[in-house]
Amino acid sequence: MNAGTARRTAGAPEDGPGRIRPGSVRHSLGELAVTAVLAEVLLGLVGGLPAAGAGAVLITVAALLTGRYVAGGGSLDVGLRRRPRLLDAHEPGLADWRWTVRQGLTPDGDAQPLRGRLQRLFAARLSEAHQVSLTADRDRAAELLGPRLWPWIDPAGEPPAPALPRDVLLALVDRLESL
Repeated sequence: MNAGTARRTAGAPEDGPGRIRPGSVRHSLGELAVTAVLAEVLLGLVGGLPAAGAGAVLITVAALLTGRYVAGGGSLDVGLRRRPRLLDAHEPGLADWRWTVRQGLTPDGDAQPLRGRLQRLFAARLSEAHQVSLTADRDRAAELLGPRLWPWIDPAGEPPAPALPRDVLLALVDRLESL
């Protein structure tokens, strides 16, 4: 094996002897460097030394910002990005849970939000602790929850009553903790 073959098999971005493959990072950086040098020379010829200095500063700042972006430095700037619209509109918290539980327990309230949240909690817990999917492994999930609690959590079925009884909610929370 000669040196050229070894270099090509080692992942060198060369097409042929002494050629860099277009589209590679090395090729792109070379093109950018040539463009920056030509722009700097043009600025120096047209505007003189002040324009060349300003161009050098702008090219340096652009190169640093691009390098930082490519390296992933912007992912840690927590306070500099806008928050997602969904979180701006509704900040989740315990007060929301209190309202959801209160609405789910009253006979004239709506138990569906509470049931949906309980289904998500049980789905996560069954998946983590028992590698059981609430929707795909319904028989195993029903076995783990028990016949009394399963109708309240079953995602394919309707709840047994419009409002969730307080003792059933307590039993669901206890079962969730014991899983």
